[in-house]
Amino acid sequence: MSQNSSTLPRWIDIGLIPILNVAMALLVSGLIILLIGESPLEAVQIMIQGALGYDEGIGYTLYYTTNFVFTGLAVAVAFHAGLFNIGGEGQAYIGGLGVGLFLLLADDSLSPILLLPVGIIAAGLFGAAWAAIPAYLQAYRGSHIVITTIMFNFIASALMVYLMVNVLIKPGQMSPESRVFLDTAHLPFAHEIFAWMGIKIARSPLNISIIWAAICCIGLWLFVWRTRWGYAIRSVGFNEKAAVYAGITPAKTIMLAMFISGALAGFVGVNEIMGVHHKLLLNYTAGYGFTGIAVSLMGRNHPFGIILASLLFGVLYQGGAELAFEVPTITRELVVVIQGLVILFSGALAYMSTPWIEWAYGALSRRQSSAGQGEG
Repeated sequence: MSQNSSTLPRWIDIGLIPILNVAMALLVSGLIILLIGESPLEAVQIMIQGALGYDEGIGYTLYYTTNFVFTGLAVAVAFHAGLFNIGGEGQAYIGGLGVGLFLLLADDSLSPILLLPVGIIAAGLFGAAWAAIPAYLQAYRGSHIVITTIMFNFIASALMVYLMVNVLIKPGQMSPESRVFLDTAHLPFAHEIFAWMGIKIARSPLNISIIWAAICCIGLWLFVWRTRWGYAIRSVGFNEKAAVYAGITPAKTIMLAMFISGALAGFVGVNEIMGVHHKLLLNYTAGYGFTGIAVSLMGRNHPFGIILASLLFGVLYQGGAELAFEVPTITRELVVVIQGLVILFSGALAYMSTPWIEWAYGALSRRQSSAGQGEG
């Protein structure tokens, strides 16, 4: 599934090209802002200040980053197996359902020490189970993973609406929300942790699930590049026929990759349900699953690249909200357009600039080679 160029060095493929894609998206966004009579440079300054200029903004930026890390990793591990999993939105939704059901049942009976690890396991298992169905259909029935994961996004949404309206809603409440979990089932917020250390920072949704996101990045890197299961996943994604010749079973490998992918997407529920909202509700995924596709493509399906891409999108989300607040003529809809342009250039058009970069790099290499031979 990877489209990495074989003629370009890695620093260009995984460094320069993503930067150029973002630069092109920002250039187009700047032209749009210029057309409505505002200064693009001032808009960029407001966005950066809003995302990274004060502690509350940083907290929100890292909170968004955490979700993008989970969904970016989910897309990446499927990519390595040659699969295009665009069902992260539904898998994140069902992962939140898993951790929410667990906490509704056990928040008053288990100790806080057990609630966190078991909650993480519940979110991962529910997300993995939701991804396992399209994986089975792809591996054993020949159904295309793109079609089935799209369908399962809608099925997950419909299922959540039914459960929240008819089953899990708090009695006597009009809005489709469950009861609030007990305080012992809440993940500590960053400002609470810093307060324990005597440091005061502003309140934000950032919580300790960001640590779990970092652990997942390290774990996925070790799994994909340092284990035989990861080797099998990469082999199937690179050349399925060669993988079969090497004794690898593609169907089982597809199931494994999608199981891990779904679990990673399901961890969004840990951040959102256990860490922020502290109850089950509707529409908390907020498009994180779809943005994860662009995050993975921009990060070249590598955990380190995904961290950087997730941080960029965290800045765009938080800085965009600040921009819409500070500049009335730049509406929230226009901010979504800017975010969409970055997703477009980083996702669908991720390799648009590769041909002319390859040409320029080849021409420069030939010129240097000729110059070296002339001196010799």
